[in-house]
Amino acid sequence: MNSTPSSRIFFILILSQFCGTSLWFAGNAILPQLQSLYHWQVDALGYLTSSVQLGFIVGTLSISLSGITDRHSPSIIFFVSSFAGAAVNALCLFEISSFPLALTSRFLTGVFLAGVYPVGMKIAADWREQGLGNWLGVLVGALTLGTSFPHALRLFPEFMNPHALTITVSILATLGGILVFIFIKDGPFRKPALKFSFSDVSKVFQVPSFRSAALGYFGHMWELYAFWAFVPWVLTAYQSFSGAAFNIALWSFAIIAAGFFGCLIGGQLSNKFGSKGIATVALVSSGLCCLASSFIFMLPQEIFFLVMLFWGFMVVADSPQFSALVAFHAPPEVRGSAITIITCMGFAITIVSIQLLSFLQTQLASNFLLIFLAPGPILGIYYMYRKRTFDSV
Repeated sequence: MNSTPSSRIFFILILSQFCGTSLWFAGNAILPQLQSLYHWQVDALGYLTSSVQLGFIVGTLSISLSGITDRHSPSIIFFVSSFAGAAVNALCLFEISSFPLALTSRFLTGVFLAGVYPVGMKIAADWREQGLGNWLGVLVGALTLGTSFPHALRLFPEFMNPHALTITVSILATLGGILVFIFIKDGPFRKPALKFSFSDVSKVFQVPSFRSAALGYFGHMWELYAFWAFVPWVLTAYQSFSGAAFNIALWSFAIIAAGFFGCLIGGQLSNKFGSKGIATVALVSSGLCCLASSFIFMLPQEIFFLVMLFWGFMVVADSPQFSALVAFHAPPEVRGSAITIITCMGFAITIVSIQLLSFLQTQLASNFLLIFLAPGPILGIYYMYRKRTFDSV
């Protein structure tokens, strides 16, 4: 079957995005072994995950302030970032027992992920104008699969070794960068992005429709990465509550990867029901899961997994829809700055929620922890509909 050039570009970009974003939770996947071997602190998960998020914020702002994507090909930036991200991901192997080195490696990985995930979105926009929402949905789905992939690797005995898993993910990220460098040139719709300006922040928040979309997105981000980071912890806690025996790595992968289908199906349905409608359904659904999280530990094993898969499906299904809403309602003259600052603020919020759960995991009974993710979806829905200030796209 013949395919158009843009379709081939799309599939290569999906694969490359998956490969590059597999770096995101590579440290989380090997953390249980390292904690056991080297007696790292109980709240290491929160610090390790937050380091990546902080690095991503620094990287995103650096790219925007420098205007590098205007002066150089996005494909080259994607390639260099993938290669550099792979290298700093493996940096921790020089002294695998060192927690400070692991934090440094994770921070630098986040910095270079800023040249993979957002730049991949830009490449998609350079190649497609009509139907971009569907493209973004699949690309966020690729991010979701990439994020979950290190957990899948742990299903195989040879990858239980932290060195083997780390090196494999780094090789995969390098491969993703090479694919983009060789096969994807500058797209026909490439346009110079407006340079980021802090002075534009106040302007965009004066637009009621943009403010509502942004606040909805912030509520979504409060929940998303904290949920992903703590999925293995939830499964371990359920084992402790129920006495059930199952493969934590397998179910961590399945629950996070369910979001791929959420993004894919949500993107298709948004053509009929609009991005606001799909984002609302997803945010309400995942919010209800947060509120009911204390009770899921008492469910039979089969129903517990169904609920967690549903949660994993819904928790990210609204992500590409919020991206579309924020971009649509941003004033055209400051759209580049608006998207940048909202992305950075969203990831800053993830650090707060991750650190909160990291602190509370030593203070509360396990079954009460995820309730603290509920304020995100609740406030997100409230601000989206408080004054009905924006329509769907």
